[in-house]
Amino acid sequence: MLSRDLTKFITLGGIFFSLFSLAKSENTDLTGQRIKLGVDCLVEDDFAILNGKKIGLITNQSGVNGGGIKTRIILANSNKVELVALYTPEHGLDGDELAGKWVSSRIDSVTGLTAYSLYGKSRKPSADMLKGLDALVFDIQDVGARCYTYISTMGLCMDAASELGIEFIILDRPNPVGGIGVSGPPIKKEWQSFVGQYPIPFRHGMTVGELALMAVGEGWLKDLPKLTIVKMKGWERSMGWRHTKLRWIRTSPNIPRSESCYYYLASCLAQHVPGIYAGTGTSKPFQFVVAKNIDHQGLCSSLNANKMGGVRFFPYIDKNDPKMRGVSLELNVDQSPDLMLISMAILKAFHVESKKAGVDLIAESSKSGLNLLHKVYGSKSLANDLNSRISSQRIVSKWDSSNKTFKKTRSKYLLYD
Repeated sequence: MLSRDLTKFITLGGIFFSLFSLAKSENTDLTGQRIKLGVDCLVEDDFAILNGKKIGLITNQSGVNGGGIKTRIILANSNKVELVALYTPEHGLDGDELAGKWVSSRIDSVTGLTAYSLYGKSRKPSADMLKGLDALVFDIQDVGARCYTYISTMGLCMDAASELGIEFIILDRPNPVGGIGVSGPPIKKEWQSFVGQYPIPFRHGMTVGELALMAVGEGWLKDLPKLTIVKMKGWERSMGWRHTKLRWIRTSPNIPRSESCYYYLASCLAQHVPGIYAGTGTSKPFQFVVAKNIDHQGLCSSLNANKMGGVRFFPYIDKNDPKMRGVSLELNVDQSPDLMLISMAILKAFHVESKKAGVDLIAESSKSGLNLLHKVYGSKSLANDLNSRISSQRIVSKWDSSNKTFKKTRSKYLLYD
């Protein structure tokens, strides 16, 4: 068993943060080895930081160790830990509920514990739900996009923990699209919501542990919790999921494969425009984008003419509804495609081609219909930009200043070189 190496102490506003690293060095040569997740490092340290504590675990089916064993089983079977309750995000404990569908609390058949839903009447655990706990542990796989709600659940749980003096512990996990790329529109305060809770770019390039540190350090939470991050061993910022040698566990119904995270960043904004469909509910979610009666051949030619690296577009007709036409995407992640530029190019091309067909997707959408798009994008500016002659490249360049500021600020909270 490796001894615990307490690598950093950070004091902010009188609150103590500890970062646990069980690797002797972040530069350990792990050629041919699978990285160690936060939960793996917790086990290697014989559950030292949880010893003797009553624990609540925020998790779902993606909370597993490097061998695929559920974290809730690992904690329930340990004689060093008293696991007393579970808490689940959007999509439920097994990750099979559809996006936006309320989930009920239930008894977990695996552990016999109550799994309190945090995606129903309540999105923040109540004092009654947390009664008697010494610590809350978070172990859920994120996908690297601001609008994916698991990081919002994490923040609300941190708020609840701080209010009750409960320690908050994060078992860190990789950002599946890597930790270098940062891009996307900023979010205006009036549009912050559960699908955009923090002032971060759409593609943030951080792990959940790093995001938690930043949320606390930048004062994004109501109160400052006692926060502990159990770091990974062997993960580097340049790694996508394919480099980790870990098995991907579907994080939600429409993220079935690790590469789905890349497609999600490229086309999920289009999915939020009324009249556009991005393949959710099919075997290839976010890998094709269609709208009614559009010139799919012209659309495809227009998109390929942009000559964006790492992506090719092909004409596509939805076999279930031939009137729904558009493009399929083929990403080459080894060529580091600019996913947010691709996203804007798709939206711009669809808007232009739809207007040629006599349909203005933005103008014909109701105010309430566009409300979710504004929340996910972070402002109303996208609708204005789509209706103007501005190019997709120019839309992206408008984010340069805010992205540069974010990268400078986030550098204080990065745990992996």
